[in-house]
Order: sequence, then structure tokens, then C-alpha cells
Amino acid sequence: MTDVRVIDPGPLALVHDLGRPGLASLGVSASGAFDRAAHRLANRLVGNDEHAAAIECLLGGLRLALPGGTWFAVTGAWSDAVLVTDGVRATVEPHTAIRTDADAELHLGTVTHGLRSTVALRGGLAVPAVLGSRSRDTLAGLGPEPLRASDVLPLGPEPVTPVPVADLVPVDPPTDGVVELGVRPGPRHEWFTAEAHRLLLATEWTTSARSDRTGVRLEGPALEREPDLVGAELASEGMLRGSIQVSPDGAPTVLGPDHPVTGGYPVIAVVVDASLDLLAQLRPGQPVRLRLVTGHR
Repeated sequence: MTDVRVIDPGPLALVHDLGRPGLASLGVSASGAFDRAAHRLANRLVGNDEHAAAIECLLGGLRLALPGGTWFAVTGAWSDAVLVTDGVRATVEPHTAIRTDADAELHLGTVTHGLRSTVALRGGLAVPAVLGSRSRDTLAGLGPEPLRASDVLPLGPEPVTPVPVADLVPVDPPTDGVVELGVRPGPRHEWFTAEAHRLLLATEWTTSARSDRTGVRLEGPALEREPDLVGAELASEGMLRGSIQVSPDGAPTVLGPDHPVTGGYPVIAVVVDASLDLLAQLRPGQPVRLRLVTGHR
């Protein structure tokens, strides 16, 4: 078993797999990778099972010491990443499987597109699992602690699957422009006025800096309740990732992977599964539009 050492975690680096679904009855959310597509792609590039644990890095700045012979891939947000071997710096292309020929350091620069990068290492991170998952739930405090300088991360055994011959997947960087999220009516849509429903879809919302893995807050006009429901209280009910809760001040928040399993704010709409990964790469101040969709996803 090989170890990887953390030199600098950057602003926030967390270990994640695809989460611990099925435990809501125990008060535990699924958590897991925020950008699931980036997580799956990074693991696929190095020949891991898609559930293997990887590193989710916020805003870049991550520095890792990698032993010679380590395969890795960086997906999700784009940054000026380099691999330093014996003082020689080589550019790390995103969405590419790369093997270290000798002991080296991986440096992720500040992100230039998107917000969260995923770093997968062949074998996956073999840190202890909690309730069947190696994901960090930032709300509940479950799972591996946020990475710190000098942490040593063991890698799992060599996977059966080889590194794919096609070691590069052409993927566009996350957009810096307007991000469109598909939504469907929520279970409490009748709590809101017709004007609130119009504004929900007509407004170009702004991603708030007060966003994290628990929820992405959207800034814009207040979404008002029906007059007879102003000040009314709703009994706590089950919440899902992607639910758009509206707080008493009329501000909508899209629940993220570390959301509470119950909540008392009414849900006006729900972001469809096909759009959920886009939330992970929204930068503060980035514009968002919501579009009503039909179909199963």
C-alpha cells in the first residue's frame, strides 16, 4: 500500500466518495461528492471503481507529495496545475490520466473556471469509512476530517481495471456565464403567490458568497408567500438534495449534498438530478437561471 502526503490542503480539501445513501431515517444525509460527474470521470481515468474515494478541493491551492509510479487525474474546476519532479515543472492537463515517473509534487493553482476540483489517485484513498462511506459530511461532522498539512493518505490496492488507453477526455471548463438549472414544482409550491412563481423562473439570480456544501443561496427578489400563509409555520418534513427552500425573508436556497434531512421552510421547487452537479461549480456572483422542465429526470 502506497501513501500520499498532504503538503498544503489549500482553503478546503475534503475526502469524498459517492456518499452514504439510505440513512435518512437515522438523521444522516447521503453527502458524497458535490460534482458527481467530475468524481466519476476522475476515477474512470485512473482505472478506479467510480465509488473510490478522492479529494474534493475548493478554490485550488492543494499540494500533494506523490510517490513515483502514482497515477492521478484532476477533473472538475480548472486551475493552473503543475507536476514538479526534481525541480522541473510540467503542466497538468485537466481530465487526463498522468503517471509520476519519480517522486513528485502536484500543485493545484487558484481555480480559473469553476470552484471545486476533484483529484483521484489510482487505488483510491483508503482512509477509514464511517457508516459505509469515506465522505466528509460537513454539516453532521461525519467522515474523514478536512485535510491538513502533513496528513498521510494511504492508497488502496491496485485495481483490477487497467488505466484506460484513452487517458484524455475532452471536457469543456465550467462556464463563467449564466448557468441554467432545470427545476420541477416543489411539494409546497402552493404556499407562494403567482408572482413568486413568475419571479422564480424570470429572474437572473446571483450566487451568494454565503453558499457551501449544505446549500447554495440565490440572491434576487423576495419570493412572497400567499397572504394567509405569511408567518405560518410548517412542520419539519423530509428534504432532498436539490430542494429549493425559501426562508421567511423570501430568499431561495438550493440544498446541497450535506443538507439536513428535515427542514421547516417550504420548498417551492426542486432542481432535477441532471442539473445538480452544476451547483458544485457555481462561483460567488455567478448568474443562475431556473427553467421548468418535464420528464423523469
